[in-house]
Amino acid sequence: MSDSAHSPEIGITSDNIHLSEVIQRTSQTACAAVSNPLSFQNCSDPKILEFIAAATAPNTRRAYQSDLRHFLARGGCIPATPEDVARYLADHAGVLAIATLLRRLVAIRSAHFARGLPDPTKSEFVRLTLRGIRRKHGAPQWRVDALSTGDLLAIVRSLDKSPRDIRDAAILLVGFAGAFRRSELAAIDRSDIHAGASGILIQIPRCKTDQEGHGRTVSIPHVQGPICPAAALERWLLISQIGNGPVFRPVTKGGKILPVRISPEAISCILKNRIQAIGRNPARYSGHSLRAGFATEAARIGVPQWRIRAQTGHLSDSTLERYIREGELASIEA
Repeated sequence: MSDSAHSPEIGITSDNIHLSEVIQRTSQTACAAVSNPLSFQNCSDPKILEFIAAATAPNTRRAYQSDLRHFLARGGCIPATPEDVARYLADHAGVLAIATLLRRLVAIRSAHFARGLPDPTKSEFVRLTLRGIRRKHGAPQWRVDALSTGDLLAIVRSLDKSPRDIRDAAILLVGFAGAFRRSELAAIDRSDIHAGASGILIQIPRCKTDQEGHGRTVSIPHVQGPICPAAALERWLLISQIGNGPVFRPVTKGGKILPVRISPEAISCILKNRIQAIGRNPARYSGHSLRAGFATEAARIGVPQWRIRAQTGHLSDSTLERYIREGELASIEA
């Protein structure tokens, strides 16, 4: 069985706005049931719609679709009144996380904006309902632990020389050193990797905070010792003989490297499995632990924040500082 078999199935939906379903009327609510909140009903020009589609990431559009379907299935409608929205929030207070409710509001807002309808989410009625839910049901957002260099070393030392072990070492060490998101790791192609003066350069064409695709180049250094990320990546490329296409791929139990891209979810599974093998609680870790681990460790040894941000791609010190503070607290508690 390959690693991809452990990843949750992802529903296939259209990313083309002009292919979204038309507004349908139901006899019960006489309201619009919208399959895509970003479908501009007053525009039929396919060229315009193509660029509108490109303005929003496919994952964002799919999330909006899912959120709006939930709203409609629970009695919501388009157009909605402030009372409709407030009732939806109240019905799901304490059931759905605050962050989920906020995302649902964004989807509802987008559906109204795309159709030139008044935005019910801006109402003071909705705002006060949400504030009350925050006060009554709000809780600190749970965050995963940052991976430490000590745990990273323990993981690497526990690995063997099988193709899967060599691949996992490369994923974890490169993910940590590059402060990559799991989606960025999974998206690396062989053509993105180049030799640098003191290591390996990886070109990231697009990331979560760079939707316009300016890209950034991340340096993966050669360092002394068993946790050299550049050496681990070179070892994987050598034994896998990957000349083009995705760098990180599923590996079967028999050691066969499959010709497809590994999923971001599989990267989280790899980290959880490896952290469990050294006696840590896997529930406290995810693929994001690599990125948080780099930021925390870099701050601990005195690397200036501007240099850390250059590696992580954070746009502000405030977000980066949250990573660092949480990582330091986790290390104290441990």
